[in-house]
Amino acid sequence: MSEVRVGLVIEDDQDIRELVRVVLSQAGFDVHTASTGSAGVTSARELNPDVITLDLGLPDIDGFEVARQIRKSSDAYIIMLTARAEELDTLMGLEAGGDDYLTKPFRPRELRARVEAMMRRPRASSDVKSAPEEADPEMIHNGLAVSAGSRTAILNGTELKLTRTEFDLLLALLETGRIVRTKADLARRLRNEPYDVGSYVSDADERAVEVHMGNLRKKLGDSIQGPRWLETVRGVGYRLAPAANNN
Repeated sequence: MSEVRVGLVIEDDQDIRELVRVVLSQAGFDVHTASTGSAGVTSARELNPDVITLDLGLPDIDGFEVARQIRKSSDAYIIMLTARAEELDTLMGLEAGGDDYLTKPFRPRELRARVEAMMRRPRASSDVKSAPEEADPEMIHNGLAVSAGSRTAILNGTELKLTRTEFDLLLALLETGRIVRTKADLARRLRNEPYDVGSYVSDADERAVEVHMGNLRKKLGDSIQGPRWLETVRGVGYRLAPAANNN
């Protein structure tokens, strides 16, 4: 029997809340709902959901703060649902810990497709702790040790608190080394698609990759001018920075 997947819908609009609940139920989730930000934070802590849809315009706490609070205890995928079309609001949502976003009104089919793409990606280290140690080799680069199996990134003896999306982007660059990956490549990687599949990647998807890479760079304490791990190839994309002489 497959493990039950848990979904959490944090939305104050009853009609939208019911629509999202139905979409996630049809995708095989055991769905719980919350109509306020505070209730959503509590539910995320208690339920340990696999995926959360989060309205940014909640009546008590704004969605940005809800995402930040959830990120303190949860590695769930967070999809922001927003009626705000402004790019700044979208970027703030991703910087607060969101993995993806949809602007209202949205098509239920698109929401389901994004959720299913996320769920094809590995979840957290707790899912693979029983794997044989030899099947989980570390990748070490300039003092950063990353394990794909346990999904951990350790720098100077401290495990970095990365979101799933941030970890997947870091892993993608470690795997391909000095090969440059475009923003479109990385967006497809986050969908669990091959780099060369040729599927459409929007400007918004590419901008989201930029924001996630910026968040990742901050957590690494990396420098754009003298990068140790994430090198920006201006106008193209990203690649792994060269190995230091003492690495």
